[in-house]
Amino acid sequence: MKCNIMFFDVDGTLINYEDGCVEESTKQAIQLLQEKGIHLVAATGRPLSMCYELKALGIETFITANGAYVKHKELVIHKTPIAKEIVHNVQAFAQEQQHSLTFFTEQLSMNSIQSPVALRAMQETLSLRAFPLINEKIVDEEVFLMCLYADELAEKRYTSQFSNIFLQRWHPYIVNVLQQDVSKSIAIKAVLDHFNIDPKNAIAFGDGDNDIDMLEYVGVGIAMGNGSKALKSAANFVTKKSTDGGINFALRQLQVI
Repeated sequence: MKCNIMFFDVDGTLINYEDGCVEESTKQAIQLLQEKGIHLVAATGRPLSMCYELKALGIETFITANGAYVKHKELVIHKTPIAKEIVHNVQAFAQEQQHSLTFFTEQLSMNSIQSPVALRAMQETLSLRAFPLINEKIVDEEVFLMCLYADELAEKRYTSQFSNIFLQRWHPYIVNVLQQDVSKSIAIKAVLDHFNIDPKNAIAFGDGDNDIDMLEYVGVGIAMGNGSKALKSAANFVTKKSTDGGINFALRQLQVI
């Protein structure tokens, strides 16, 4: 196939899910892709501030906050901010309920409820070893995503309390809080439109259920060997694990590099 652009999930895909590092074989593959002039895009649930190590690889386009904020170099291509009133009200309710709540701008911050269970979930999903900074003036900023740290029973209280938010659970203890639906595929469409590239000329790699729509939207969707069962079922190709050079292996099998 003709490939003009490639989208990579980050944690568990570009970054080794065991030690949080980028495999040498992945670095080599990315260098070869760059030499071919293929656009490289990171598509992640992380905020932009947690993507700087990927810039060192040569990646210049970032889909962050699970698709809610997209930036190419210094240009914002796409964003879906949450209304300040919603941010204020959800923050107040989370404080009352004693639930940790994180806020995604270009940075990552949180409310003042520092739950040990929430920190464990942050470690599992963002490799954080300490809580983000507390931001008591978050309402003054554009927030693209909030993450609520709560179980399913607690989540129902938010559903009952708010009719104008969209809740999207992606971890046993983490729920995305949004004003409207966001996804990696919506963000990918914005990127493809920006570069005037047909989806059939795009390849995407992922490992989680939140990557399914991304893999289905492009010409070839590749699931990592450490990926979820649902993602593998949706993929065109299943490669090796991220710890076993899965990106490099797939690109060579498909004769892209």
